Amino acid sequence: MQIETLNIPDVLLITPPRFEDSRGFFSETWNEAKLAAAGFQERFVQDNHSLSRDVGTVRGLHCQLAPAIQGKLVRVVRGAIWDVAVDVRHGSPTFGHYAAAILSAENWQQLWIPGGFLHGFCTIEPNTEVIYKVTAGYNREAERAVIWNDPDLALPWPVAADAAILSDKDKILPRLKDCDAWFSK
Repeated sequence: MQIETLNIPDVLLITPPRFEDSRGFFSETWNEAKLAAAGFQERFVQDNHSLSRDVGTVRGLHCQLAPAIQGKLVRVVRGAIWDVAVDVRHGSPTFGHYAAAILSAENWQQLWIPGGFLHGFCTIEPNTEVIYKVTAGYNREAERAVIWNDPDLALPWPVAADAAILSDKDKILPRLKDCDAWFSK
């Protein structure tokens, strides 16, 4: 597996090998022992799978607080997304900064988003399916979120604000500056 750090060193781009032949391909997308040898020590407790039918579907920006802080390993099995992690760890030199990557079924890359980061994505192809492993289960009381197009974050979303498709709950979220300090570094 190829592991690259992005502009925020805690956010990793992981590319598993794919072995292709006339039948299709085989890929070992997760191997605890191999990644542990590379310094990755996270344990996953759950896999999630989402389908977004339309281009411009935005999910996020979400995180979970203790006792259910989630790290996420995100990959796309059909279609493509622009995936983003925003550092919200107060005291971090990269607080309020983001790391992003295009994840697709074609490029087979995965994004590791550790706890202490907001996570969101926007579909850039129709009928996109995203699978992600998490280090803690969903906990409604621990869930926090920030509005996807917070002007202070100035994220370069690949969709115009008037074309974004959002859940009702994601349309009415606060800006980061109006939130408590959820994490510290």
